[in-house]
Amino acid sequence: MTAAFENIKGVIFDYGGTIDTNSVHWAEVLWSAYEQMQIPVDKQDFRDAYVYGERAMAKNPLVNPTDNFHQVLRIKTHLQINRLVELNILKADATQQVIYAEGVANICYQHVLDILKMSREVVRRLAEKYKLVLVSNFYGNIETILKDFQLERFFSSVIESHVVGVRKPDPAIYQLGVDAMGYNPSEIVVIGDSYSKDMVPAKKVGCKAIWLSGPAWAKEEIDPELPDLTIHSLDEVLNYLI
Repeated sequence: MTAAFENIKGVIFDYGGTIDTNSVHWAEVLWSAYEQMQIPVDKQDFRDAYVYGERAMAKNPLVNPTDNFHQVLRIKTHLQINRLVELNILKADATQQVIYAEGVANICYQHVLDILKMSREVVRRLAEKYKLVLVSNFYGNIETILKDFQLERFFSSVIESHVVGVRKPDPAIYQLGVDAMGYNPSEIVVIGDSYSKDMVPAKKVGCKAIWLSGPAWAKEEIDPELPDLTIHSLDEVLNYLI
């Protein structure tokens, strides 16, 4: 236990990019799968298709509350591949489109299963000592995903953007996490992979913050002094909180 965290009673976790990919932005995980599948598009075209798909999933009810994460990945990848074909960037018939989309989804799902062997154990160990709350921008099915990945028992409350109507980086969603925790913000530490969506709002509501820093998705101005701690793999947090 590090002195800076001696008064901590609760931990607020981010989900995507933190528990499921251990600091790697989801766009990078997907792009790696595109490369493995040898899909003939360049990275910028993929990035545009990724953004298109994320916006479509945020605006439209494409994900059902009972969808597991593999189903979410399939929705994402089909949106991306269809978009690339629609713009005539990717030349692929209907059969090849399915092969590409399903292949990328399968690779990414297995990647998450591999990461969870480590991250689930980290969450379990922290849950033995601290009250845990999850705060996530998601599609309305995060509880299904937590159950599917055997994580739900560790969290006393789940604050999901689709359900509460507030999205990161709005500090209000982290305030909801603090309220659910029932502790003073100074007694809570937030663990997340996004500087702008996790670290900044966490500090604005008065929490301590541990930044799980990984490959950047986009350029942003960063104050390295803002987080109370910066780590590069989720299991490092045990050195400071246990």
